[in-house]
Amino acid sequence: MTRWVAPTPGRPVEGWVVVPGSKSATARAFVLAALASGPSRLTGVLDARDTRLMRAALGSLGVEFVDEADAAVRVVPPVAFSSGAVDVGLAGTIMRFVPPLAALADGVTPFTGDREAEVRPIAPLLDGLRQAGVRVEGASLPFTVHGTGSVPGGDVTIDASGSSQFVSGLLLAAARFDEGLVVHHVGGTVPSRPHIELTLAMLRDRGVGAEAVGEASWRVAPGPIAARDEAIEPDLVNAAVFLAAALPTTGSVTVAWPRYTVQAADTILGVLEALGGTVSRDADTVTVTGTGVVRAAELDLTDASELTCIAAALLALADGPGSIRGVAHVRGHETDRLAAMETELRARGAGVHQTTDGLAIVPGPLTGGEWSCYADHRLAHAGAVLGLAVPGVELDDVGATTKTMADFPGLWGRLVGA
Repeated sequence: MTRWVAPTPGRPVEGWVVVPGSKSATARAFVLAALASGPSRLTGVLDARDTRLMRAALGSLGVEFVDEADAAVRVVPPVAFSSGAVDVGLAGTIMRFVPPLAALADGVTPFTGDREAEVRPIAPLLDGLRQAGVRVEGASLPFTVHGTGSVPGGDVTIDASGSSQFVSGLLLAAARFDEGLVVHHVGGTVPSRPHIELTLAMLRDRGVGAEAVGEASWRVAPGPIAARDEAIEPDLVNAAVFLAAALPTTGSVTVAWPRYTVQAADTILGVLEALGGTVSRDADTVTVTGTGVVRAAELDLTDASELTCIAAALLALADGPGSIRGVAHVRGHETDRLAAMETELRARGAGVHQTTDGLAIVPGPLTGGEWSCYADHRLAHAGAVLGLAVPGVELDDVGATTKTMADFPGLWGRLVGA
């Protein structure tokens, strides 16, 4: 565990940040390249703990990764998947995207991971696999997939209110199932729906028939998945962490921003505007400028729940009470993010309580002190944001940020002048 005092700048934060590639897009690109009919060359991929674990997981199933010049990665799929043990770490993408590939192997694949991952929800994904004709032992981590070399597929019905990754995990491999797959959702609101749109878009880019069927069903047709050379776009939630630094510091921060994306770009920028930032865009960048005052707001983060911790930290610095809704499912992420943010912000002096699906936050006089990260990169990001205006916020483990950024402290320090 690496302790780190979040820097409190004595000047407006101004600068340009090059944000690493999207974890969500990198994970999907790796999986689809592993399933493809030939080798793929990927550029701009994220190099972080989660993506390294994804490479190791797919490697255990027989996929070959070759690092090339310019940080490109060549992915060579096997003729047939082999069985092998998979360590998911704390990564939801590996827990939910790799089991369907293991089902296509001929053999037994056990899945294990970090202790914290054992409480992350996975049962709906495994139930969907069972309905598709796969034998699975267990309903939580650790679990075991018994592959036979093929999966019948067909229609499955799951409750995806806990994570959109349950849907994406089934859809990504579905073209390789004998009958393809139709996934039906029953239950509460599906969170982070743009991530399902990302999955469908990336499947279509590879020649797969993939579409939404009404409001709560998705269909993938059986057939080959074409190999594709691809450039991975930046992670816009990680970009939002740096853009947020402008708000309480009277700053101006610019990041690269894709012209077209199925990430929740409009929601992310809308949240920063609601909190008092001025957003300007050109063809390839976004700049956020702050006034030094964070504006109180009532935020619906249904489509961008990964912003929860960052937004909560900013609301604790706001000029009045605010709230976040639509994020009940983040209780099942790397940690219970609502409980963790309530605990940490209260300890620093804010008035915070959990609601059914979010947080209500009343700013108060804030003081520095220890900030627990709970092995969660988003909690660590929130501590860094709070430290912009509160001297002495000390993260107990900034290393948690390696999940999605190899050197967050370095990037952050260079931006804020530490």
